[in-house]
Amino acid sequence: MILDTHVHLVGNGSSGSGCWHRPHGLTRLAQPFMLGDFGLPASALRGDLDRLYADRLLAHVRDSSLDAVVLLAQDEVYADDGRKMEGRGTFYVPNDHVLRLAAEHHEFLPAASIHPARPDALDELDRCLAAGVVALKLLPNCHNVECGLPRYVEFWRRMAAARLPLIAHTGGEGSVEEVRPELADPRNLRAPLEAGVTVIAAHCGTASQLIDHDYFDIFTAMLCEFPHLYGDISALNLPNRCRRLRDCLRPGVVERVVHGSDVPVPVFAAAPLLRGLIGVRDYWRLRRIKNPIERDYQIKRTMGFPKETFTRAASILRINRHEKPNLAPAATSRA
Repeated sequence: MILDTHVHLVGNGSSGSGCWHRPHGLTRLAQPFMLGDFGLPASALRGDLDRLYADRLLAHVRDSSLDAVVLLAQDEVYADDGRKMEGRGTFYVPNDHVLRLAAEHHEFLPAASIHPARPDALDELDRCLAAGVVALKLLPNCHNVECGLPRYVEFWRRMAAARLPLIAHTGGEGSVEEVRPELADPRNLRAPLEAGVTVIAAHCGTASQLIDHDYFDIFTAMLCEFPHLYGDISALNLPNRCRRLRDCLRPGVVERVVHGSDVPVPVFAAAPLLRGLIGVRDYWRLRRIKNPIERDYQIKRTMGFPKETFTRAASILRINRHEKPNLAPAATSRA
């Protein structure tokens, strides 16, 4: 299977999904451009965004070279003691919304998002496992997840026992509000790795903005220590992250990366051109591809990423198509 392991679902709750979004700063200014690259007008933000976004995403996947995409839920922000941090976070996508869409369309593989500090974290994890999720997605620096806290040990152990991989953001973040920027360090992921969880370090620890710290060398050092650590190359065609793309093709690294796009984050061909990763003729060919899912895939194939980069995730994710998703109501919170 050719998979994109990093595709966001976005909504405004117009369908009763429970989604919300409250962009801030540069994200608010960039929203019309992001939607435009995705193929939606800015007016979709005030309309039936739930349906419009899901329908357009499905059309993009079906009109691409990919077999499926991992569709990411997005949990709310919690304090270490399990209290919801009201007013924090840029957007929210409930697990049930992702699970419903995945039940309806085989092109969507559901990834849950569960903050391990939630009072019901273990119950929700069990429920999502029964429903057939293929991974769990967290942004530690944005969700406020200090992975090494003792209270999270059982959560990581439960994930490891279920062979549920963790897709965890690493490196700076420019599209979602950061609560604790220092938790972008890949070393924050040591606790789940030591518990036996397979981890995909999204963005390979690269810097998003000029002021961000670049953790790529830390990420690659950890590859030697943890054979069940991988990275994804989502958003690495952005101007700042792009400088590490050539390094991702190095022996010892390229065998441990998987494909991801980070859609609806815009997909650029200009930065790879300026870095000498693609030629001028290829740039114009790639620029003409309107579908961002396909454009991102073709850019990375043109750069020289081998076919295994695009199929490797199928052996890492918890994929079992023989199980029908169980969309039971959320379990009662633990005391």
